[in-house]
Amino acid sequence: MRQSTKGRDGTVRRLRNRLAGALLSVLAVTLTATGCGGSSEAASGGDGGDGGSSRAAPAGKSVANRVEPLAQSPEPRLPVTVRSADGERVTVERAERIVPLSGSLSEIVFTLGLGDRVVARDVTATFEQAAGLPVVTRGHDVSAESVLSLKPDLVIAETTTGPEEAVGQIRAAGVPVLFVEAAKGLDDVGPRIEAVADALGVPAAGQELTRRSEQRIAAVRGDVPHGDRPRVAFLYLRGSASVYLIGGADSGAGSLIEAAGAVDAGAASGLDKDFTAITSEALVEAAPDAILVMSKGLESVGGVDGLVKIPGIAQTPAGMDRRVVSVEDGVLLNYGPRTDQVLKSVVAQLYGEDGDR
Repeated sequence: MRQSTKGRDGTVRRLRNRLAGALLSVLAVTLTATGCGGSSEAASGGDGGDGGSSRAAPAGKSVANRVEPLAQSPEPRLPVTVRSADGERVTVERAERIVPLSGSLSEIVFTLGLGDRVVARDVTATFEQAAGLPVVTRGHDVSAESVLSLKPDLVIAETTTGPEEAVGQIRAAGVPVLFVEAAKGLDDVGPRIEAVADALGVPAAGQELTRRSEQRIAAVRGDVPHGDRPRVAFLYLRGSASVYLIGGADSGAGSLIEAAGAVDAGAASGLDKDFTAITSEALVEAAPDAILVMSKGLESVGGVDGLVKIPGIAQTPAGMDRRVVSVEDGVLLNYGPRTDQVLKSVVAQLYGEDGDR
């Protein structure tokens, strides 16, 4: 990995956005840098060039490229005053023109049934209903001018959204900005939904969506096969930028891996940071039975054939078995309304349709 320490550290800091996510912020930056906009591909690891992976995603287990709004669209009851995650009290008087600054937050607004009020999107909002919206931000590259030109009533941001100066400029223009804690795991699904719903004046809808999301996640967890727990390493890959990282305790993927009945191999091997540069030694210590990746990351290294050429990968049980689990970049670590689908896809790919390991 030919990156300076300074450059690599910068990448890791950006990954912290939803990687756990999410990572959604750095994902936006790297998607743009590598020419990979949103991904709507099936979670097959499939870039068309993996040369016959033995662990392609089972048919019908990819994550839907649409969000599923609540049956009845709620009517916001405003004004409301809520506490933002940055400690500020934010008063929302209108919610006719909403700008969510991450794909995960866009998913929540749309799934609450208020998508017709969203006037712009982040590059990581890759689901179908948001596709026609103008892109005004790429995670850590928020354009204050572009956001303000849309005359928003409310801007919703992650606590990791930046640059700080741009967000400050939006607030200084008199636009309410609500910060929501960045997601780190499954336990964040409900609180994030309810934080957004409360700010939009639809708390009952937030509670309903939280119940629906948590029930669906619980149903998937109930179907996870029992037995020996496979070790799964989460790798963040961007081949064109020579970025090859293995997730540790703070990567954000641990919660998802554990919900799938597996062990986070990076964390279990003692990697206590969010991400560490891949080395043969780190991979030997992690000894993963399977590898979890984002689909565009897998594509960027040439599919499974390219993945196993990364030094150390072929010597792991996962590399020898070509056991790779891939999920679309824009949704893997969102920890939002589609997380049950993400978990279902991971479980199906990890164990196979018949539940065998």
